[in-house]
Amino acid sequence: MQEDEQKHQKHLCEKVETSHQIIGKKWVALIVHCLMEEPKRFSEIHAFIPDLSKRVLNERMKELEENGIVLRNVIPERPIRTEYCLTKKGTELGKALKAVEDWALKWL
Repeated sequence: MQEDEQKHQKHLCEKVETSHQIIGKKWVALIVHCLMEEPKRFSEIHAFIPDLSKRVLNERMKELEENGIVLRNVIPERPIRTEYCLTKKGTELGKALKAVEDWALKWL
């Protein structure tokens, strides 16, 4: 294998590993799924995934925001509220995870 090809392979492996670290965390796939249709408030996400504690949901939302997957939008109208939506990166992740959902429906 040539040196450039080895560097490319190493870089690809690092990206694949990072993607698995992100989506491998418990609840991430369900949160992304929940946000695929439209932006939602924290309480709506929590209601969609009732087994998920508010503490862990808060952690996951911060992580997804830091990874550029979710956008937090504060709406300054009275009452002030916060909505979460997927970024373009998050929407593409949701589409990729849809294939896993389809597989699960068929095989599990």
